[in-house]
Amino acid sequence: MRILRRLQPLFVALAILFIGLLLHTQWEELQRYEWRIDPGWLVLSAGLMMAAWAVEVLLWLRMLETVGYRLPYWASLRIWFLSAIVRYIPGNIWQPMSLTYLAAQRGVQLEATLTSILLYQLITILAVGPIAAAYFALTGNWGTLNDVFSEAAPGAIALALAPLIVFVARPRWLLEVVNWGLDRIGRPHLPISLSRPTLLFLFALSAFDWLLWGAAFYALAFGIGVAALGGNTPAMLHLLPLYPVAYAIGFLSFLTPSGLGVREGALYVLLTPLLGGGGATVLALAMRIWTTLGEVVAAGVSVLFSDRVRGIADRRSHAEDTTPARSEPPRERELHQEP
Repeated sequence: MRILRRLQPLFVALAILFIGLLLHTQWEELQRYEWRIDPGWLVLSAGLMMAAWAVEVLLWLRMLETVGYRLPYWASLRIWFLSAIVRYIPGNIWQPMSLTYLAAQRGVQLEATLTSILLYQLITILAVGPIAAAYFALTGNWGTLNDVFSEAAPGAIALALAPLIVFVARPRWLLEVVNWGLDRIGRPHLPISLSRPTLLFLFALSAFDWLLWGAAFYALAFGIGVAALGGNTPAMLHLLPLYPVAYAIGFLSFLTPSGLGVREGALYVLLTPLLGGGGATVLALAMRIWTTLGEVVAAGVSVLFSDRVRGIADRRSHAEDTTPARSEPPRERELHQEP
């Protein structure tokens, strides 16, 4: 782990170099690209992106409740956006640290925030598995890697589904993974209340969130005119599942902040047969800029209106603003989960 941390600046530099090489190899095609901005589609994309973030905050709050804490929704939005903006700093630790610090200001125990973050990351990434499996099984489109995966497709699809199936069958194993993560960072365990129905609900909500992101990606393609390169609207429906797949690949690389370069590379591989190299490059980079811009704007709004948002949150939360979900301390509650 120390070696990875020391090498991370190199990985960031390589990611930037990769993006530069991608631009260089597609430069002629990019120069020929005619930008056709459609404000209506861009507004729709922005709205879908905001809806996806709203669902993510709901997911995080639900996972925070599994370790005995509740936060007002509007205060949580502010915490979420202020912490999200720092994830582009090399290190991959700044967003969890920021989230933990801001939640602590609202009375949430450090271990509770860390546990909820680990649960959130695990469940949302696992939820991509069924989306990826269904897409590749139905379309057989592996992008520029069709020759590589044509024979290995069944195994790859089974691999995408296996973790989710295992953890739904044995929720305790998922909790053991979370506890292992806490052990790795030297933090004590907390009792977690996570039943199988709750886990299934969280997976379903995560899948819905991913489809919102896919829809935002789809709308952006029409908003900047890239969709015209796909030939027809049905062909562009591939974008709905492919963005979550590329995002998960970037996240699981663990090499660069927010999957920088890796996500764009995955999108290039998956979208080139549909949009051509230039179109895939334009759309991949545009989505990165679009989401970053959205996070900056949301964080700025959170800072400017923090006092007002806090007032609304306090009025809505009444007496339960930062209290545990139950009256007794979280450490003393019994673990409630299905075997």
